[in-house]
Amino acid sequence: KRKLLPKGENTMPITRDVKTHIRRSPYQAMAATLTMFLTFLVGGVFFLATMTSVMVLGYFEGKPQITVFLTPKAGQLEADNLKAKLESTGKVASTQYVSKEEALTIYRQQNQNDPLLLEMVTADILPASLEVSATDPQYLSELVTAIEGTEGVDEVVYQRDVVDSLLSWTNAIRLVGGTLALLLVIDSVLIIGTVIAMKIALKREEIEILMLVGASPWAIRAPFVLEGGVYGLVGAGLASVILGALIAWLRPYLFSFLGSIPPFGMLLGSLTSPVFLISIAVFIAANLLVGFILGAIGSSIALRRYLK
Repeated sequence: KRKLLPKGENTMPITRDVKTHIRRSPYQAMAATLTMFLTFLVGGVFFLATMTSVMVLGYFEGKPQITVFLTPKAGQLEADNLKAKLESTGKVASTQYVSKEEALTIYRQQNQNDPLLLEMVTADILPASLEVSATDPQYLSELVTAIEGTEGVDEVVYQRDVVDSLLSWTNAIRLVGGTLALLLVIDSVLIIGTVIAMKIALKREEIEILMLVGASPWAIRAPFVLEGGVYGLVGAGLASVILGALIAWLRPYLFSFLGSIPPFGMLLGSLTSPVFLISIAVFIAANLLVGFILGAIGSSIALRRYLK
C-alpha cells in the first residue's frame, strides 16, 4: 500500500501514479488511446483536405477568372469604361487590359514551337481583352451578368463549371470534415472522461485517505489529468506518424497533380526540403499539443463530476 507522508507534503508521485493507473487497466487505456487515434486520424485527413482545397481556391482567386473579349473596333476607351463599371460593384479584385499587340505576343509565346500556327497571324485579327478577377468566386456570375450587353463587348469567357465545382467541393469538405471532427472530439472527451471516472471510483478510498492526511487538491487531481493527457498525446502521436508517412508516400503523385500551384510546389518539391520538413514538424507538434489538451479536458470533466 501507499506509504502516507506527513500532512502538507506531496503524497502522490505523479508520474509513478500515472504509470500505475495505466498498467492496472490496460484495456481501458487502449480504448481511450484508440479513440483519440481515430479522432486525429480522421480529423487530420479532413484538415489536410480542407487546407488543400482552400489553397487551390486561393490560387484560383489570384488568377484572372473572366476574360472579356472586345469587338474589333473597341479599344482602351471601352475597356476603361467597363473597368470603371465593374469596380463600382466592389466585387472586383483586379482588372488587366490586354491590347491586340500584347495578345499577339502571348499567342507567339504559347505557340513558339509550332511555326505553322504563327504564319499569317497579325495583331489586327486578334481581339483586345479585359481580364477580370473577383474578390470572391461566388461573385463571378453577377459580374458576368453585368458585363454582358455592355458596349464594346464581343464575348465573355469564364469556366462556370470549374468555379461551381471548386466552390461546392470546398464547402462540402469544410462542412462534412468540421462536423465529423467535432463529433469525434466530443466522443473522445466523453470516453476519456468515462475511463477516468471509473478509475476515480476504484480509488475512492485511497483518495479519501489522502484528503484526510492533508494532500493538496492538485496533488490528488494531477495524476488523473496527466493520465488523460497521455492518452491524447499517444493517440495523436500515432495518428500524426501515419499521416506523415502517408503524405511522404503520396508526395510524388500530389506534386504531379498540384506542383504547378506555387504553395504546393514549395511544400512537395522534395522530402528533404526545409519547407516540407518544417511543415510536417509543425503539423505533428500541433496534433500532439491538441491531443494532450483534449485528454486533459476529458479528465478534468470527470474530476469535476466525480471528485468534489
